[in-house]
Amino acid sequence: MTSQLFTLVFLLFLLLSFGVGVWLSLRHIRHIAANRHAVPAEFTESITLEAHQKAADYTIARNRLGLIESGVDALLLLGLTLGGGLLLISQVAGDFASHRYLPGLLIFALLGIVSSIVSTPFDLCRTFVIESRFGFNKMTWQLYLLDMVKGLVLSAAIGIPLLLVVFWLMEKMGSLWWLYVWLVWLGFSLTMLAIYPNFIAPMFNKFSPLSDASLKERIEALLKRCGFTSSGLFVMDGSKRSSHGNAYFTGFGKTKRIVFFDTLIERLTPTEIEAVLAHELGHFKRKHIVKRIVSQFAITFVVLALMGWVIDKPWFYKGLGIPFDGAAPHVAVSLVLFFLVLPVFTFWMTPLGSLISRKHEFEADAYAASQTEVNDLITALVKLYRDNASTLTPDPLHSAVYDSHPPASIRIAHLKSLQTA
Repeated sequence: MTSQLFTLVFLLFLLLSFGVGVWLSLRHIRHIAANRHAVPAEFTESITLEAHQKAADYTIARNRLGLIESGVDALLLLGLTLGGGLLLISQVAGDFASHRYLPGLLIFALLGIVSSIVSTPFDLCRTFVIESRFGFNKMTWQLYLLDMVKGLVLSAAIGIPLLLVVFWLMEKMGSLWWLYVWLVWLGFSLTMLAIYPNFIAPMFNKFSPLSDASLKERIEALLKRCGFTSSGLFVMDGSKRSSHGNAYFTGFGKTKRIVFFDTLIERLTPTEIEAVLAHELGHFKRKHIVKRIVSQFAITFVVLALMGWVIDKPWFYKGLGIPFDGAAPHVAVSLVLFFLVLPVFTFWMTPLGSLISRKHEFEADAYAASQTEVNDLITALVKLYRDNASTLTPDPLHSAVYDSHPPASIRIAHLKSLQTA
């Protein structure tokens, strides 16, 4: 393949993925607006018109911001590749070439700074404008900045050693460097799964043991029925950042812990909380978590193998605005360039991932229905749809491409079918 041809292929895939994404978002916005004035028949007794319209307006506002953000991201990608931005960053970092690995770290640091400059305004708008307008944001500026500092420190503490290992492997392990990197990534990911619940998550939120004795007894009975053991039941102070509610379990082996947002505890009845947890346990019992981890490792294996193939191809670099004079650029440039453009080519896999995720949600719902009262899960979900301002009328095509959960009407209908089965 020539560099000119690869440039054309890259631009074509970028144009198509961006264009299809914009088209789907516009469809989604129009569909929600067209159905804004009436609550779907199956929800008229449980969700008011005011709540339905709030969900519609909230979803439209987020999608409009997302449209602008996707356009800026596409321009940033072009600027970093064909526009010479990454080349400039690598040249600045190259001034420190006498330090063996410092240029590579600087490339990632400078790219992170550029990315933050572009993305932070959107994050601020999402948090302090949209979330605040619709009554969800509880984040203060002080907490936002503190989270940012903690995130930067954590990223540096974890990312720098990991990058140094990757740089060394890419330089020393020959043509199979990618296989060694994959093995390191596998070990790193499993380690993070183990340490995240006890060491990383508490840096950002407070986790308190569940104090409601009757609720705790009910949940422990459910866990016993399901054959699930955990290191504890915890309530997370999610309300200090947002009024959205959720529940989840994290970790694996002896580090598994079940976490409830405090907002969820406040809004749902004990039987509804039990039903929501039964759904989450359904993911565990149906081995969705294991399947997800294995699939991620398999995908990472293929991706790294692909990078191992293109890393010494002149057309790959020249086609994306990086000179190639017979010797490959710094390994950091190779890494950055590859993972910058990868989403352009993998966008078309999004519907498959969403389909698998929705299938898992149906299976988890079925499991919850076998362990708790179906109506408790239905009423809990309806409350969550209402309180989280989740639209009841998504565009079907947009939902098929992007949504990891089934649309509300389809999911509730599925649960009712289990109720009558």
